[in-house]
Amino acid sequence: LEEVIGIRPSRGSLAEYGISYRQVDLLPDSSFDLAGIAAALEDPSIRLVTIQRSKGYQTRKTLSVTEIGRAIAAVKAQRPDVICMVDNCYGEFTERIEPSDVGADMIVGSLIKNPGGGLAPIGGYIAGTAECVENAAVRLTSPGLGKEVGASLEVLPSFYQGFFLAPVVTAAALKGAIFAASCYEKLGFDVLPDGSEERHDIIQAVTFGHPEGVIAFCQGIQAASPVDSFVTAQPSDMPGYDSQVIMAAGAFVSGSSIELSADGPIKPPYSVYFQGGMTWPHAKLGILRTLQNMLDRHLIQL
Repeated sequence: LEEVIGIRPSRGSLAEYGISYRQVDLLPDSSFDLAGIAAALEDPSIRLVTIQRSKGYQTRKTLSVTEIGRAIAAVKAQRPDVICMVDNCYGEFTERIEPSDVGADMIVGSLIKNPGGGLAPIGGYIAGTAECVENAAVRLTSPGLGKEVGASLEVLPSFYQGFFLAPVVTAAALKGAIFAASCYEKLGFDVLPDGSEERHDIIQAVTFGHPEGVIAFCQGIQAASPVDSFVTAQPSDMPGYDSQVIMAAGAFVSGSSIELSADGPIKPPYSVYFQGGMTWPHAKLGILRTLQNMLDRHLIQL
């Protein structure tokens, strides 16, 4: 995303089209800096405020829908003309409400994460006001055509069935994340969130403090995968990242992170990010394999 925006120079970025970007970081307690946001909104050229719900490769808490709603209300009170968009990835169906219920003009996400239920083979979604959806549609295809045309690639039934199953699949992933947090915090590792905290997405972060832990964890997840379990995950250079990254996901859908998966950058603080597991038993198996892997390499003691 940094290269898409143009924070790191990249051909075809938004910056090349004259679209500027300004970031207001969260406060140390992971809450919104409302004063900083208000100051940024003094710039009359601002048309869009975007909020990332999940933590990404950061060790911060995930934003709740309620927190997002408060921030949107503050933005709209000052600048009702500004569009509020929420990157909802990993958060869908983890709460009873979504950001669109608390004032977001547009929410976006991936169909190979929570809302695809593990069945959608590709795709993303955009939901929100008619104006926002229409504007996105004409950018995706072309002016005058919008969402009236476009290849469906015969995957629409998988999308609909995936949406139907998504809540129960997401619930299984949440159980797996809570189990992972409970196991690793009892072993003395920093986990975020911990085993008793309220959840707002499916991601579980575990900080090891050394690369060996990240690698061993990911290789354990890969070994428990239904596809390519014989493969040994290794860190490598990847486009869009400023360090080597290790990714484990022996999934039926390439890149799916609602299926059992784990990944992390090989740089301090050496945290791994675990998510997914379409069924609770499989998520549990995956975590047990990571523990066995860590034990075999003398990285933990039981």
